[in-house]
Amino acid sequence: MLPPDYRLRTMLESDFDAIAEICARVYPAETPYTHAELREHMTRFPQGQVIAEYAPAGSAKATVVGVHFTLRLMFKDFHIDDSWDVLTANDTFSDDNPEGHTLYGADIMVSPDHQHHGLAHALTDAARAIVTDESLWRMVGGSRLPGYGAVAARMSAEEYVAAVRAGTMIDPVLTAHLKDGWAVVRPIQGYLQHDPDSAGWAAVIQWVNPECPPPPELELR
Repeated sequence: MLPPDYRLRTMLESDFDAIAEICARVYPAETPYTHAELREHMTRFPQGQVIAEYAPAGSAKATVVGVHFTLRLMFKDFHIDDSWDVLTANDTFSDDNPEGHTLYGADIMVSPDHQHHGLAHALTDAARAIVTDESLWRMVGGSRLPGYGAVAARMSAEEYVAAVRAGTMIDPVLTAHLKDGWAVVRPIQGYLQHDPDSAGWAAVIQWVNPECPPPPELELR
């Protein structure tokens, strides 16, 4: 459920500048998406690029405040340890496969000015709706572990993820994903190339569509 004055829709070209601004604030160490990249995302899989916007009552202008970018993958063509750059074909989404059984959550971000309003949860639910509407098997993503860098000297990534899953430690990103119904597959190293807060680690996470049986050749092991 979205709070009042917020709504979801698919991405438009007029959103590109606002998306780049959100990206610069959420990922200050990364280069924001270019217009060419965003245009390619929209061309490849338009219904998979979802925008959250803020449109207060009485205002004639709506503001883009969050995004969720997704694409369809045939996961037998990839490895569980593949990086974000590999899975997104270097930001282009050119590997989107209309025959793919897996929806890959390439990116989800919410403007710092509009966080803690349930927008990430609403965007995740919108992606789940894509999975069910298109009869896909599951949704897969990579969860940053921004709390891990501070404790990496005294515990392994596997121990950290286990503690977060058990609720004895809180990670700013993975904990939120777990509350949203994602399940951890396992930690991997090198998912994002410029993420010092996570010490180079992420967790592969997935949500399985209960209405679609798993294709055996795609099952994660």
